[in-house]
Amino acid sequence: MFDAHTRRFLLLTLALALAPLLPQLPRTLAIATPLIALLMAWVGQRGVLPAWLKLPLTLMAILMVFALFGFRLGRDTGCGLLAMMLALKPLETHSLRDARSLIGFALFAPFSTFLLDQGPTTLLLGLAASLAALACLQRLADVEADIPPLPLLNGMRGVGKLVLLGLPLALAVFWLFPRISSPLWGIPDRATSKIGLSDRMSPGDWLDLMVDDSPAMRVRFAGEAPPSSQMYWRGPVLWDFDGRVWKNSRPPLPSTQLHASARAKGWTYQLEIEPSEQPYITALDLPLAAPSGSLMSPDGNLLSPHKLQSLTRWQLQSAPPAVFQPQLSDAERQRALAFPRHLNPRAQQLARQWQMQSAGDDAGIVELALAMVNKELAYSLEPPALGLDTVDEFLFQTQVGYCEHFSSSFVLLMRAAGVPARVVTGYAGGYHNPVGNYWVVRNSDAHAWAEVWLQGQGWVRIDPTAAVAPERIYDTVADRMPGSFAGGLINFNQAWNLADLVRSSWNDFVLGFNAERQSRMLSRLGIDRVSPERLILILSIAITLSLAAMLWWLSRGEREPDPLLRAWHQLSTRYQRFGLTREPHESAQQWSQRIIAARPQDAEAIRSLAEDFNKARYAADDESPAALHELVRRLRRYRPG
Repeated sequence: MFDAHTRRFLLLTLALALAPLLPQLPRTLAIATPLIALLMAWVGQRGVLPAWLKLPLTLMAILMVFALFGFRLGRDTGCGLLAMMLALKPLETHSLRDARSLIGFALFAPFSTFLLDQGPTTLLLGLAASLAALACLQRLADVEADIPPLPLLNGMRGVGKLVLLGLPLALAVFWLFPRISSPLWGIPDRATSKIGLSDRMSPGDWLDLMVDDSPAMRVRFAGEAPPSSQMYWRGPVLWDFDGRVWKNSRPPLPSTQLHASARAKGWTYQLEIEPSEQPYITALDLPLAAPSGSLMSPDGNLLSPHKLQSLTRWQLQSAPPAVFQPQLSDAERQRALAFPRHLNPRAQQLARQWQMQSAGDDAGIVELALAMVNKELAYSLEPPALGLDTVDEFLFQTQVGYCEHFSSSFVLLMRAAGVPARVVTGYAGGYHNPVGNYWVVRNSDAHAWAEVWLQGQGWVRIDPTAAVAPERIYDTVADRMPGSFAGGLINFNQAWNLADLVRSSWNDFVLGFNAERQSRMLSRLGIDRVSPERLILILSIAITLSLAAMLWWLSRGEREPDPLLRAWHQLSTRYQRFGLTREPHESAQQWSQRIIAARPQDAEAIRSLAEDFNKARYAADDESPAALHELVRRLRRYRPG
């Protein structure tokens, strides 16, 4: 058994281990887990729960986790189960063996968090949990040896030494262990989808996305960047409409050539995409070619062969198209004109009127539609819910919505008027971070627009939302932040810029350290590329030196098993800077007299400590455990002035 203070230390270690994992879990589970852990700790402290009650309790917890994840398997489901099992673990933590077991299992929590997030905050929280676990193990060892635990500061100092001792080996393995260009295995998908673009869109689906200001990707241009009005980042292209949902049920086959001609030279840039659990590479409209390791569809959509489950970088070139797919096949035309004709009768009637009014001029129909949108519709992120005839209700009743409503209704009107059209999703705009000189595209920059096919021009981008609320499309992070307060001492914009620069630098130097960058890590020393064989040789040398340093440190002297002698030797070490270290042949009395002669100011303290030490060592039968513990504590805390 262990005392209440040690139990609190153990629970604190468990809390620190769960800290990096809980923010990555569903909110309900993130709140329930620490509450259950506290309840189990309270119950476990009052006695052993019968086994027949533990089993149904465990099954209920597992069932709750699966229910929160919709009974879907994924790596986040596994992390949720781990968190819940750790919350139940204090229920059966009664002995030192149980406590060590809890610490060992708790360390899986920060490690598993890296399956869901690999940011610097996760690393710092995981490091704090590891340090707490080492300190707790040290305390448990002291309790088992029946010696007074070290003060917290002294204990953390010892833990810090152990961490620093192993740090060179850890860094050597990270930087020098040969990396392969593609992983040997993948990791399971998540059971819950991340906020982001998908191949489906219906009114109301994007509400969470439109208010999420977390970065979706970062862009660094080589040279001048395009104006914000040209920053349309092309994602999934949606062709098929069932009256409510737009989707791409038949993705086009990858193409080796895009049937488009550039209007200008365009832009060269690096795209850094955060994990999205989707294969879409949202490039600036319109990419000239697919970068290495990606595929391009005939509709200008870039795809990764695998879902983007980690940070990825892409080198791209894009330019606004002069002509995009000037010829439309019969199958594509039929698909671009299809819509459910038994729905939205008022929109169909209006489109036929435009068709007759424009005498078959497709560009004229587009102008009529944009004029109607600009005159009668309004932008809002809180539109009313729509029923069966979504387009009719939006155009003629609610007349309030955001890009999903605008693009969906516009494309349906075009198709009903005989103009081939489709929905394009992606992002619009971006925010320039002046500190790092790069652009940030947020999830809230998600946008949907229309493309219509016009004779002689091919696919032409039409953005009906921009006709109503251009300020919503081209705003920035600075526009949404409150600026500064406290007399300008705290500036939110500058703080956001610095925080995102830290994350970008982390992505660059840690997450982006791949096989290619590893092979060129010594380029500044004149070595253009390090071969795998040479890399293994350097790694072997680094590991040998690290292990040699560890062995040298550990071999400086065995740890004295007697806590009283250990504290006495530590006291001798503190007098080393005065040249008064105890000699091996000196008794405690002789050493104290030498110290008193050299440092009279220490006379009272060192005489008392020496006398009590002699008494404890040579009259041990008269010493109570409490008195012995107090003497050890005095020896540890005494510092010569």
